[in-house]
Amino acid sequence: MAAAAMPDLSELTGLGSPLYEARKGVYPKKVDGFFRRFKWAIMAITLAIYYITPWIRWDRGPYAPDQAVLVDLAGRRFFMFQIEIWPHEFYYVAGLLIMAGIGLFVVTSAVGRAWCGYSCPQTVWTDLFQHIDRLVDGDRNAQIRLANGPWTAEKIGKRTFKYAIYLFISFWTGGAWIMYFADAPTLVVDFWSGNAAPVAYATVGVLTATTFIFGGFMREQVCVYMCPWPRIQTAMMDEKSLLVTYKDWRGEPRGSVKKAEKKPEAFGDCIDCNQCVAVCPTGIDIREGPQIGCITCALCIDACDQVMEQVGRPRGLIDYCTLDDAEAEKKGEEPVPPLKTLMRPRSFIYLGIWAAIGLAMLFALGNRTRLDLAVEHGRNPLYVQLSDGWIRNNYIVKLRNMENRPRKVAVEMTGLKGGVMWIQGGSRDAAAQSLEVDVPADAIRKLQVFIAAPGNGPAKEEFSISTRGLSGDKRGDSDAAKFERPGSE
Repeated sequence: MAAAAMPDLSELTGLGSPLYEARKGVYPKKVDGFFRRFKWAIMAITLAIYYITPWIRWDRGPYAPDQAVLVDLAGRRFFMFQIEIWPHEFYYVAGLLIMAGIGLFVVTSAVGRAWCGYSCPQTVWTDLFQHIDRLVDGDRNAQIRLANGPWTAEKIGKRTFKYAIYLFISFWTGGAWIMYFADAPTLVVDFWSGNAAPVAYATVGVLTATTFIFGGFMREQVCVYMCPWPRIQTAMMDEKSLLVTYKDWRGEPRGSVKKAEKKPEAFGDCIDCNQCVAVCPTGIDIREGPQIGCITCALCIDACDQVMEQVGRPRGLIDYCTLDDAEAEKKGEEPVPPLKTLMRPRSFIYLGIWAAIGLAMLFALGNRTRLDLAVEHGRNPLYVQLSDGWIRNNYIVKLRNMENRPRKVAVEMTGLKGGVMWIQGGSRDAAAQSLEVDVPADAIRKLQVFIAAPGNGPAKEEFSISTRGLSGDKRGDSDAAKFERPGSE
């Protein structure tokens, strides 16, 4: 009996053919309209913030940097205008990140992928590079002809010039990033003189390469394949979320103007001009319905509205619309006003959580102490018995002055009966229950403090050490400690 023929492995796995479709070039056409102008404004604002912010100065006095926004890794500080965050206060940065995430929830639940369409860095830099394409190569048709044409001297020249602009912008982008981590004017001089840290050159190189590749060549592939946000956001969108929607009940069946003139009842408003596809930065056809490639930039709305005006048909064939409103309009009912659409319980819940975190952080910032201390008990030896029977312990006291001015502070001991203290280098004769020390601006001063008490007390006695400012702000911090006597081992 003949053995059954085994199927070809390539037929089972698909390895005999490409697993992924080759990328098709996207050449968005120039368009004008409300949403295009809105994208221009957002792009100008976001790029200006990114490139200019490191150069803004903010006077914090002679003891702190004067850069308005600075992540000072060497000094382990984060400065943002008047706010200064120390490493132990990193929860403020975590709070800002949480607020940013919840802010995305608020925007997505209300207006869909508005972040993706207008403010995402990938969108902003891709949009900028696409404008450069039009500046150098021409509009959509000219770009397609050039891409499909042979490599002539003109094509080589245009590609070289365009890629040089890409590279300049990418390098400028990487250079601006490192300026957030050091004084910008000083870093520029050090960078070009070869005196900057190696990590600065490495960071600029990596960011230059990623901006050049992602913004210049991968573009919509980053949005469709690499970015996780389109997958996550679907959990926050429903029938009441505003989306860029093609009203198929009004546009279908499609037909040209000439066909519609002969038989108007047989065709919808869509004249199948493909202008909505031509202007799309990701190359999708919005008429095929909601899809992951749509970043809701609304350029297709501008293009379609222009065409509708030209052929004398109502605007809004493609429009921002919820699925519920689309169904209502399809039935001839009045759609819900956009403002009422945004006022939803889900949006208010997200907004309430966002506001609560922000208010809590503002309250904490306004009430935080700028004078901190930490106390550690010296363990070698645990205690020393003095000649008169008193017991001496030693402690490491760290005073943290979080203001940009030197301060004279008092270190006080409470709760230890009969106890006195003095700083290393001093003497017991001058000991007291309070010390005055100077702490430099924006610095931590480490003190070795000796504390002595009568030896007839308990083996372990709890007390506290506190600090307070002697000029200006009187608020300080305190920390608990233990005094050890014989029998405590």
